[in-house]
Amino acid sequence: MDWQSHLITLYLTVCELYRQELWVHVQRFAPHADLRFTDEEVITLYLFGIMDKKREIKTLYEHADRYWRDWFPHLPGYVAYVQRLNRLADVFPALLEKLSPAGAPPTPTGVADSLPVVLAQQSRRFTAKIAHELANSGYCPTKKLYYHGVKIHAVGDYRPGTLPLPRYIGVTPAGLNDGPVLEQVAPALAYRNLLADKAYEYLSRHPTLPFTVLTPIKKEKGHAHLDAADRLFSRAVSRVRQPVESLFHWIQEKTGLQAASKVRSYRGLLVHVFGRLAAAMFLLNVLPQSA
Repeated sequence: MDWQSHLITLYLTVCELYRQELWVHVQRFAPHADLRFTDEEVITLYLFGIMDKKREIKTLYEHADRYWRDWFPHLPGYVAYVQRLNRLADVFPALLEKLSPAGAPPTPTGVADSLPVVLAQQSRRFTAKIAHELANSGYCPTKKLYYHGVKIHAVGDYRPGTLPLPRYIGVTPAGLNDGPVLEQVAPALAYRNLLADKAYEYLSRHPTLPFTVLTPIKKEKGHAHLDAADRLFSRAVSRVRQPVESLFHWIQEKTGLQAASKVRSYRGLLVHVFGRLAAAMFLLNVLPQSA
């Protein structure tokens, strides 16, 4: 499909979902508003710009103003567009849910992982006040990074040879550990086995979870190496859960989700996180069916 077909498919999808449910997340109390540039167009332009690898709203807007005016003839000024976009912040979580698959998992095995979204890092995290309603300071051991921001959690179906199919995507403050988040959503997950990294290791001994959590085995204190059986088991678990890391890498490559240093407000953070996740799910779940 060419980019015009992608844009039309995206616009029609957004319009259909907006008429079905998304409109209830938008409230306007001012009687005077110029809505010639519709909410559907605001959402479509943002998502399409993200999919076109325009990582910043200003860059996205300038490109649209120069090249996409025929498609968006009532595009307002930059400041007005950003204001309209932020007013629609509550729409994007609902849009993400609609663009993600629903129903019982078709596979008995799931995979779980998390991804940091960085608003400020290293020493700047101590003075960062951005989006304090949701973001706080945390540590990412994989990247050895202290940062101020949020964390994306994903649980999906394991599918050999391809990316996992996300069933749960959530956002928490950066300082919240991965394990308690999984405990909260466990009753809604219909897996027999769930494979995750060592941050979830204590859940492998949890007596009330509806599934078995499998993680790489940690070395005991005073031991320099694992024995052969534990090494093989850890390798097998890591090999099966590697696709969920690939999923996050793919989302980052397509949307630039992790870098949020330009975000300046709580609503801007919602747009950044859920808008980019929605764009990724559109690419993953809608475009392949339309091709």
